[in-house]
Amino acid sequence: MNTFIFDLDGTLLPMQNQELFVETYFKALSEKVTPYGLDSQGLIKAVWAGTKSMIKNDGSMTNEERFWEVFCSILGEKVRKLEAVFEDFYLNEFNVAKSTTSTNPIAKECIQLLKEKGYRLVLATNPIFPRVATNTRVKWAGLNPEDFELITTYENSSYCKPNLEYYKAILDIVGNTPQECMMVGNDVKEDMGVVQLGMDAFLLKDCLINTEDIDITDFRQGNFYDLLQMIKSLPNI
Repeated sequence: MNTFIFDLDGTLLPMQNQELFVETYFKALSEKVTPYGLDSQGLIKAVWAGTKSMIKNDGSMTNEERFWEVFCSILGEKVRKLEAVFEDFYLNEFNVAKSTTSTNPIAKECIQLLKEKGYRLVLATNPIFPRVATNTRVKWAGLNPEDFELITTYENSSYCKPNLEYYKAILDIVGNTPQECMMVGNDVKEDMGVVQLGMDAFLLKDCLINTEDIDITDFRQGNFYDLLQMIKSLPNI
């Protein structure tokens, strides 16, 4: 095993209240773009529709292409002219949503220690955000995008969690077998499914999500301190 694949939201970036994050995010986004003639409720409806289309994406196009196809079908092609406005939002106003998250210093310690030991690092956050928004959230966690060999975003991905094709695509990009990797995540359905591929996994329980009440008995699991102790026990590569 030479590669760690980390989830972001609820894992490296603690998030106890996802609903508050979404509410804060959408409020700021609406305030940013409504001056350009978009209705707030219509905007949010279109974003949700675009997001759902990415989650169901079948690999025939990137998530970015899928999102904008649906987004424009609802709001009209005129919204394409606002792409720069959206990018500016994720660089600036989006930061208001940082208040709904927190920083765990042990997360940074885990990443730093793995780098020192020579392990490869992948950030497998569900690729429903553009690169600029994902990089912003990485920084909220006290980390740098450069810490990771690969970060999945809607630009470079054509599937989403919990589709196992999403994880197969990551393995193809980094050139690894499942047995060479360990997935670390907090969502039982979205992150732990990798065991079906033969990949080891660590269920991080600090911000546990188990919406389908799946039996987690057989998963390697614990809090961030437990994860750190496991990493400390690993050999250098």
